[in-house]
Amino acid sequence: MMDKIIKMPQLKYLLEEFPRNMKFCFAYGSGAFKQINNDGNNMLDLIFVVRNANKWHAENLAKNLKHYAQPLRYLGPKAITNVQEGSGAKIFYNTLVRTNQDQLIKYGVISEVSLVEDLLDWNNLYLAGRLHKPVKVLMEPDENSQLRMALVQNLHSAVHAALLLLPEHFTEIDFFKRVTSLSYHGDFRMIFGENKDKISNIVLPQLPHFKQLYEPILKHFDNYVDIPKSNDMAVMCNQDTSPATKIHHLNHLPRTPQIKLVRMWSHGPRSKDTEDCLRAIAHDPECCDLLDQCLKEIVWRSSVTQSLKGIVTAGLIKSVKYSGSKIIKMLQSNPLSKPDPNKINKIVETVVKKTKPKNAEKRVE
Repeated sequence: MMDKIIKMPQLKYLLEEFPRNMKFCFAYGSGAFKQINNDGNNMLDLIFVVRNANKWHAENLAKNLKHYAQPLRYLGPKAITNVQEGSGAKIFYNTLVRTNQDQLIKYGVISEVSLVEDLLDWNNLYLAGRLHKPVKVLMEPDENSQLRMALVQNLHSAVHAALLLLPEHFTEIDFFKRVTSLSYHGDFRMIFGENKDKISNIVLPQLPHFKQLYEPILKHFDNYVDIPKSNDMAVMCNQDTSPATKIHHLNHLPRTPQIKLVRMWSHGPRSKDTEDCLRAIAHDPECCDLLDQCLKEIVWRSSVTQSLKGIVTAGLIKSVKYSGSKIIKMLQSNPLSKPDPNKINKIVETVVKKTKPKNAEKRVE
């Protein structure tokens, strides 16, 4: 399966600037893949999956101290690891970092255990959602590792969820948009700060990559959905939407959405048999809406808490710069408004200057 994920060997030089004890590393987002309205100079987003977060941060502080915001850089690896594991999606981001080759990057650090939990259970649907879409792999997980198996299971779960949310007839493009939306609908950043056409902008330029990623997975769904073998991804697909098939999909959803579905359908945390509840939900005309609401709740919570944590991990100045760039991209995507990026950049620079310590100019580089 992993050989179907697009590789990025030309960026492996980046890994030389960081500690080597990683289990998996990938690039994602507009800096890794071409998107519509993409100027081609976007920041590159990276995820480093590590076995021991405390040890990794200790080594990275020794190599790249300035990547970390104050005062975290001086509090040490244990404090940084506590921030990483204690809130949000259990990821620690350093943003607006310049590499030795002058590449602008943002990188997140997550423990292997935390990533496997999200891939299997969708407790945050954060990196699990990122990995529903094509990524560019810089370092693959070990051949027989639990992580590799969890990555495949995450794609199977995405198909089960997408088919539950799709009508009886749909196109392949609809399918890939629905898969992509699993981790975007409910994200508070989609209300303000992100391009409103983000899902289409992600999917349409990457259709061959999506097809390559999901082709081996969909072979396991032949009894439930008919996707014609065609290069025309606008051709109509058909799926079985009977209660029996919905029960099958519901029973194969990750643990967290299942728990939320049962609680929502039974109107509270009362103890009920999960299998019986899912069977009843499959016969409920509002099954699709219930699942959609549950997924939105998961995404909303993780996106809010991770973004709030980002203010601490990035520091105020970098947070203002990063948020400003997001707002510019959002406004530029709106054909009804033609903002002047220079004016917005000046606003950002003004905020940065006002929040900068007065003695900053006196510091020795």
